[in-house]
Amino acid sequence: MKKIIYLFLLVSSYTFGQQEVKVDLKNPNSTLYTHIYFLMPDNYDLDKAASTIRGVPKEEAGVKAKKIKQILDGNGLIIDFAKIPIDPNYIDTVNFGMRTQEQNKHRFVPFPMRLPKVYIEKIGTNWYYSQETVANVDALYKKTFPYDLSRLNEEFPKFFHTSILGVSIWKPLLAVIMLIISAILYYVLEPLFFSILKFLQKYLFKGFFSANSLTILHELARPLVMLVIVRFLRRGLPLLQLVQWNAFLVTGLKIAETVFWIFIVLKLTKFMLDYYYEREGASRSRLDKQLAPILSKLIQGLIIFIGVLNVLTVLGVDPTTVLTGASIGGIAVAFAAQDSVKNFIGTVVIFLDKPFQIDDWVSFAGVEGAVEKVGFRSTIIRASDTTVFQVPNSKISEADINNIGLRIYRRYKSELGIRYDTPPELIEAFIEGIKKIIALHPSTKSQAYNVDFIAFGDSSLKILVNVYFKGLDWGQEQESKHILHMAIIKLAAVLGVQFAFPSSTLMIEELPGQASIAPKYVTDQGKIDKKVEELMDSFKNQDLTMDPNASTERGG
Repeated sequence: MKKIIYLFLLVSSYTFGQQEVKVDLKNPNSTLYTHIYFLMPDNYDLDKAASTIRGVPKEEAGVKAKKIKQILDGNGLIIDFAKIPIDPNYIDTVNFGMRTQEQNKHRFVPFPMRLPKVYIEKIGTNWYYSQETVANVDALYKKTFPYDLSRLNEEFPKFFHTSILGVSIWKPLLAVIMLIISAILYYVLEPLFFSILKFLQKYLFKGFFSANSLTILHELARPLVMLVIVRFLRRGLPLLQLVQWNAFLVTGLKIAETVFWIFIVLKLTKFMLDYYYEREGASRSRLDKQLAPILSKLIQGLIIFIGVLNVLTVLGVDPTTVLTGASIGGIAVAFAAQDSVKNFIGTVVIFLDKPFQIDDWVSFAGVEGAVEKVGFRSTIIRASDTTVFQVPNSKISEADINNIGLRIYRRYKSELGIRYDTPPELIEAFIEGIKKIIALHPSTKSQAYNVDFIAFGDSSLKILVNVYFKGLDWGQEQESKHILHMAIIKLAAVLGVQFAFPSSTLMIEELPGQASIAPKYVTDQGKIDKKVEELMDSFKNQDLTMDPNASTERGG
């Protein structure tokens, strides 16, 4: 019984294999299959292949049918019949739409991205190559094959038509010649392109010679040359008539072309950013300079994304599908990484609002220090004790920031306590002396200060000292305080003014047989003025010059 079943299956498969393929134009799949099948070497029948073209004489239709097949082969396009619709009433709503009566037709484009003008349409009950396709066949053929293949074949001597393993000798020979020409082009064009780029840099970007400019130009010249070579190979590849290999080779060359373009655009972007930030460096803020690497990474990411999208298109993927998938994936990633998205938005807000600059001293939400770096996700702040805070940019964009670095002056306020037994004359002289010290101080705003006897404290007389220092750096401020304090202490020593401190004093003015221990003050106004004048002269002669813009290593 089993032998009978096996015999039946063998006869059935043989009968099926021997079925004759007939002309079938009932749907897009059968029309394209009819065209390609009857132009294959084992099934060659030009009249049947020409039946897919209407509106022209039979002989001309045969020529058009052959050219369409050669155009597909020359561009490395292989029809995947599993993806061709079999619906007799198919309507292509993607490439033709359904908005007008003209567009509402039964049409199908096998390769919408690569050959949009080659498509079939339904006329009556059958599908044929469109009139637009027939009208553009000669132009497309000439674009694909710059040289006439039939004429080229005739010019080759008969020896070159000898076939080895089914391949004519002239094909590998022509391939070798093309490779030799490509090598010559590289060695000739590379120095030429480099010279042209240097010439353009000299006259278009005057005065710009960064350390890496020549390196960038060298790196830019090479892919430009390779781009020319790839274009040359793409133009010459159809001449080889390597039908089986064309799809692979053409795809590879197009991917290589995309990669070279990505490299060229990346190098041009880097060159332009270097030029822009060097030219505008003096007028741009420190935060804008921090933006350079971030902006560079964003542009690089965008360029690479576009390049990958183009590669996927070369591989036959619909870019609309890729963009849709990227959008859906982006939404999913955004939900999964909400904090990262918030931090990136915070980064954008920081660069737009510019609440601080690099090296500014800021204070917010318990964090105080100098801004060192603003990144994609966070900002680096170094405190006065060199502690590093890495604060998410989303928090910074929402915080109330006190930018101490934007102050015009640094205010300093202190209260001096002197003894209660200080004579009024010395109090007045002491206050006036402090005013003169402030006026002579190299780092104070001499027009704005306060030195006044303001209160009677528990154990001292209170004198307010309120000044403004010009140096905005924390270290400069401390040095300015040091100079001011030392001058005030020297003034007190010269005048005999004593500073009080919280204490309880039992004073016995006189003891029998002993002199009084009460402090003795100079109250002669002439002597007081002379001592103050001598101190001010000494203060003037000291080397107290301070540069408010000088930097310091001390913390803030």
